[in-house]
Amino acid sequence: MVANAQELEKVATQAKVWTIEDSEKLYRISGWGEPYFAINSAGNVTVSPMGDRGGSLDLYQLIEGLRKRKIGLPILIRFSDILADRIERLNSCFARAIAKYNYPNLYRGVYPIKCNQHRHIVESLVRYGRAYQFGLEVGSKPELMIALALLDSSQDTLLICNGYKDREYIETALLAKKLGHKVIIIIEQLQELDLVIQIREKLQIEPIVGMRAKLSTKGIGRWGGSTGDRAKFGLTVPEILQGVNTLKQANLLSCLQLLHFHIGSQISAIGVIKAAIREASQIYVELAKLGANMQYLDVGGGLAVDYDGSKTNFHASKNYNMQNYANDIVAEIKEACEQRQVNAPIIVSESGRAIASHQSVLIFDVLATSEISGDLPSPPEEKEHLIIRNLWDTYQSIDAQNYQEAYNDAIQFKDEAISLFNFGYLDLKQRARAEQLYWSCCQRINQIIQTQEYVPDDLEDLAKNLASIYYINLSIFQSAPDTWAIDQLFPIMPIHRLNQEPTSRGILADLTCDSDGKIDQFIDLWDVKPVLELHPFQGDNYYLGMFLVGAYQEIMGNLHNLFGDINVVHIQMTPQGYQIEHVVKGDTIKEVLSYVQYDAENLIETLRHSTEKAVREKRLTLSEAQLLLENYENSLRSYTYLS
Repeated sequence: MVANAQELEKVATQAKVWTIEDSEKLYRISGWGEPYFAINSAGNVTVSPMGDRGGSLDLYQLIEGLRKRKIGLPILIRFSDILADRIERLNSCFARAIAKYNYPNLYRGVYPIKCNQHRHIVESLVRYGRAYQFGLEVGSKPELMIALALLDSSQDTLLICNGYKDREYIETALLAKKLGHKVIIIIEQLQELDLVIQIREKLQIEPIVGMRAKLSTKGIGRWGGSTGDRAKFGLTVPEILQGVNTLKQANLLSCLQLLHFHIGSQISAIGVIKAAIREASQIYVELAKLGANMQYLDVGGGLAVDYDGSKTNFHASKNYNMQNYANDIVAEIKEACEQRQVNAPIIVSESGRAIASHQSVLIFDVLATSEISGDLPSPPEEKEHLIIRNLWDTYQSIDAQNYQEAYNDAIQFKDEAISLFNFGYLDLKQRARAEQLYWSCCQRINQIIQTQEYVPDDLEDLAKNLASIYYINLSIFQSAPDTWAIDQLFPIMPIHRLNQEPTSRGILADLTCDSDGKIDQFIDLWDVKPVLELHPFQGDNYYLGMFLVGAYQEIMGNLHNLFGDINVVHIQMTPQGYQIEHVVKGDTIKEVLSYVQYDAENLIETLRHSTEKAVREKRLTLSEAQLLLENYENSLRSYTYLS
């Protein structure tokens, strides 16, 4: 009896019940998701758009409700309340830093439109930012058009004009001052300063000018190379001094009021930010000492997002929080100004990624999977080929002591089997048998290395080679281009079934006919893992979410294979739950064809002529011709993704 009880206890210990806490740890949702994303007791991801100050939504139930409204997947869901919360948090952090260090001036944030130019996003940011005099930053003439139409000129908000500029750009920016906008023209090249002076003479409008400095301090990570002495944008210190002399000669030195710098996007180490602020602060006080009417110090962007939740200086993370960021900026600027007895400036930041990333969640479904068979191989018959018997013996012998040697043996025998097949010494069934045994060896070896502290170099790719392929209803190139272009990591996880253990390991393959249309790098605590833990696909609805995709992804997507923009839904919280604020329908096939200069009516008419000819020649019946035309026209009106 005792023995039986002990055996039962042993079995119970081995068969540990999977919990939502296990899923939280596995997918690191607490690290990257707080305070907006969590898992509820039903095993579904929840969204709390107002952080810890409001209600939450069950993301799985939300998707089911949207599908009942005939809004098909993939869907991008924007939570506008998250935008409001991000703006409030950023301003609160700077307010606390200003109070902590007794800083004698203000903070004024601006949103860089380039992060996400979509109308509903920018309109929401302008609306939510009014309470904080939160402005906009533009980097091109089209973005300037957006800002002039959406910014309230009666508010004390900044309009920062970055980017390369021509005469029309500068004239428009200067004329906007007469509408009441506080426009600051940032000089990227000295030729722009000459244009500003010429246009000022013509229009008799006093400009507010800023200069963008190329700091010696270099950023880190993917964008580190865009900074330093050979940066694409900005002026070197000698050029800044030349610009000061040009303004002085034109009696316009009082127009120079802002110093700007930018050391790259996603700065993961706070030390780099502190070094840049220290250098920029010294340039600022020197300009003030030269007689410039300095009022603003624009610290640019770079405030990072913790995509993997590790809180480290890894490129997909950051080793500081928003409050650390604000504290260091305020403290460094105050110290430099006090030492040189210069009035402290209004602090400006252009934190686009940190504001926009969290508000968008990309939801897509799994269409099918491709898996290596997990069936146990059967013993070979006595007359089977020697190579097959060798593979069987290798499979039988695998243990924790010889798994590395066995792996190399299995590879050798598989290669020999393929060579024998190519020379006609093995038939197709024998080759299939050899491959099945090889993969069985790999699976057994993979089970062993999961328990090992150290994985030999030649076995590092084994888990990836054994991974299932999950085919997803999505175009990576359209909806998550940074995963393809720069290997950007985004948190990806199932949005339901999280109270069940994910027993499969997979990579994600999209709908495009492109070998790069896949995701095979996923967030992990220490580095990057090549597979994602997923639940077995059972043919029913299985939804995955990609999180923190609100910055850059939507505007940088392309039409590879003519997969167009996806459905977008704007959700806003209400006392009763939520409301659908906006639905932006994704592209139809007709629309994407028009982008590449095809006319749908001409296509239909061409096909109609072809069907008429086929009917006359009795290759199609009349009913078949009608069905073909109906399907063709229906397809032109339909979503570019699979239903």
